[in-house]
Amino acid sequence: RVERLKMLMEGSDFAKKIHVTDLATHVGYMPENPYDPKYEEVLVACKAIVEKCKENGQNFLFETGQETPVTLKRAIQDIEKAVGKGNVGINLDPANLIMYGKANPVDALEVFGEYVMGIHGKDGKYPTDGHHLGDEVPLGQGKVNYSAFIAKLKEIGYQGDITIEREISGEEQKKDIRMAKELLDKLIAE
Repeated sequence: RVERLKMLMEGSDFAKKIHVTDLATHVGYMPENPYDPKYEEVLVACKAIVEKCKENGQNFLFETGQETPVTLKRAIQDIEKAVGKGNVGINLDPANLIMYGKANPVDALEVFGEYVMGIHGKDGKYPTDGHHLGDEVPLGQGKVNYSAFIAKLKEIGYQGDITIEREISGEEQKKDIRMAKELLDKLIAE
């Protein structure tokens, strides 16, 4: 954790030099039980990077996936109590919530929607065994209900970007990204 925090601090300084305003990452394992001593250990590290980002005029965004929405919201609220509000939020990857088996992304917006500062346009399937994540698939072919998801984003007033993410390479990746853009453009226009 110490090495990772050092790298994030250096990354924040570098990002400032190139005028990047959002620093997003998975923070690693965070216990769901706020009374677990490891929860406070994770928060100490998160508070430090959030403060560094604040100094650098940046937002620190938790990438969703490994934590339940309630755990993530609790962590953000606990960090805000210590360092103040305004620069800590969520980069919501709806597919990660499904692929990790943590939540339905539409329901997750009910829990932490006010903290969403970025979105990944990605799709996936729930895990089917206890040892592997669910599969990432082309947007529109997984378990993210994009029609309901976009409608919920509109309802909560989200006006930021949706960054299409497809974690494969080559021509299939390009095709899938173009298809995702068409689908998202259509849903956003509705």
